[in-house]
Amino acid sequence: MTPPRIVLVGPMGVGKSTVGALVAERLGCAYRDTDEDIVGAEGRTIADIFVDEGEPAFRAIEKRAVHRALAEHDGVLALGGGAILDEETRALLAGHQVVYLSMDVEEAVKRTGLNAARPLLAVNPRRQWRDLMEARRHLYTEVARAVVATDDRTPEEVAQAVLDALELKEA
Repeated sequence: MTPPRIVLVGPMGVGKSTVGALVAERLGCAYRDTDEDIVGAEGRTIADIFVDEGEPAFRAIEKRAVHRALAEHDGVLALGGGAILDEETRALLAGHQVVYLSMDVEEAVKRTGLNAARPLLAVNPRRQWRDLMEARRHLYTEVARAVVATDDRTPEEVAQAVLDALELKEA
């Protein structure tokens, strides 16, 4: 099986799903999101999995979903914000065209409202988002072949920046 053309990583709310679908369309390939895979397989939201079973159980489900998608999907693949926390997942990403979509906290507030539907941001969302990014930024950077800032850019501009960063042409 051919590996994914592009793997998108980054924090929740950065636009991986929107940008991923646009990039896939421009490349003439399929788009897949591991968060959607998890919701479909589990029959419940990620927030519900967090509440019902806790973060460690969710991370185990996520790890399986990511490893399966990396093995099966040859288009554009978006990973959940915390997928890079797993060491084996980071090692698997080493051979892939990974793009880290970044944004600052003010952009996160604008895009997500940092609302309670994000289970890791339920209390003091702005501070928790900053803390999450401090813990994860180096991991996103570690796995990425390219970093694309999304602040003050439209999804279309970010999609083009992803293609440019990897020197890929539209189909």
